[in-house]
Amino acid sequence: MSAAAKVSPGGTAARLEGVVCEVAGKAAIDIEALRIAQGERIALVGPNGAGKSTLLRLLSGFARPGRGEAVVLGRRLPLAGRELRALRGEIGQVLQGLHLVQRLSALDNVLIGALGRLAGWRTLARCHRAQDIAEAEAALRAVGLLAKADCRVDRLSGGERQKVAVARMLMQRPRLILADEPTAALDPRAAAEVCALLAGAAGGATLVSVVHNPSLLPLLAERVVGLRQGRIAFDLPLAQADDQRLLGLYRRDEVGPADGLAHAPARPRRIAAEMP
Repeated sequence: MSAAAKVSPGGTAARLEGVVCEVAGKAAIDIEALRIAQGERIALVGPNGAGKSTLLRLLSGFARPGRGEAVVLGRRLPLAGRELRALRGEIGQVLQGLHLVQRLSALDNVLIGALGRLAGWRTLARCHRAQDIAEAEAALRAVGLLAKADCRVDRLSGGERQKVAVARMLMQRPRLILADEPTAALDPRAAAEVCALLAGAAGGATLVSVVHNPSLLPLLAERVVGLRQGRIAFDLPLAQADDQRLLGLYRRDEVGPADGLAHAPARPRRIAAEMP
């Protein structure tokens, strides 16, 4: 089952040209050019502070470009008011923090994904239509959690909570899906299962994921964009993003000419913390 929006091939989901986005007065991302095609699956990789999460925030309209041109789902950023709400209504997010309502059941959390389609008193009262409940149950069935539909989220395991987040995303019927470290704190088996579910749930929608474990890349992406200090270090098909190229992103003293960055020191950290 996939409720993600169907898209026509050959279109553009997002286009960035000369985009600089600042956080606390410093450039968090400085992207000369990036185009994401409709239906494409992209992984963002790089060390902490590389700008991966900021890029996702920009794509979702939560961060404003300081300069340059940013177009997402046909809308030029920045947006406000009704236009911004309309954009976010077409974007599904699976975040590291999950943002589930712990005291509610798995089914109720999934139904939250349909609130953007409700109007008036139904939104305030969370009065769901029978067809929405049936769709939420189908989403839980798709991730293997229908049997726990009535279970409170705070009584589920970490992997089960992440599956609820994926099911909730399905309820949004998004055109663009942004996943920020969707397998953080999960064991390898649960991480692989969640990634496979997420990719399957995406259907024809565009999927952009922040990935730290290279073994998960084949499950989530067909293209890998490496970021370092807010800039694109490489943009390659999955098959060309080899171990040497990936490890180079995490080594503070190894930035090749092809990276387009001039020996800028990254924050010291152990590569093993990010790479298996």
